[in-house]
Amino acid sequence: MRKKTESKRQAILDVAADLFRETGFERASMSELCLRVGGSKATLYNYFSSKEEVFAEVLMQATEEEFQATHEALDPTLDDITQALESFGRGLLTLLYSPQVQAARRLVVSEIVRSDLGRTCYEHGHARSAAEVAEFLQQAMDQGKLRQADPRIASLHLKGLLEAEWIDRFMFQMLETVDPEQIAASVKRAVAVFMAAYGPQSAGA
Repeated sequence: MRKKTESKRQAILDVAADLFRETGFERASMSELCLRVGGSKATLYNYFSSKEEVFAEVLMQATEEEFQATHEALDPTLDDITQALESFGRGLLTLLYSPQVQAARRLVVSEIVRSDLGRTCYEHGHARSAAEVAEFLQQAMDQGKLRQADPRIASLHLKGLLEAEWIDRFMFQMLETVDPEQIAASVKRAVAVFMAAYGPQSAGA
């Protein structure tokens, strides 16, 4: 029974992905999705509570492989935490500033006042990532690789530093192509600042 349920859910997401590509988020509707999938609206809403939830799931599926690979870099068994953070940072920025995710982020911002898309995507993406990063940082603190601090706040500082050289150009649509070498250089600078603040040598600061 579960296999059939998962199969139906995936079928809905596959159709929804095509619908969003064809019409965009704003013009897509649950009614049109129901028509294309077949069946009743009650069945559709049994799987997804809103168009925003469907979109967030479509986006997460499209980027899940990269998301997993990025966060796998946060290996608590590595002795060199700087290396782990830099590997994570390169993967994160490559994902966030890929054309697909840039377009999705702009859409989310444009829809904030009209729908719950921002909240839904935050819960499915940013909050999930922040929790994984915070868990890694807590382990590093427990192992003495970082000074003791609030891991949630530290994770926010890390992400802020990683995006510091990119976010303004992205928001004002001044970011066209993203060069891997530029990403790597900016990540090194960001992690250096993070380690200056949170490294064990700062324990008495």
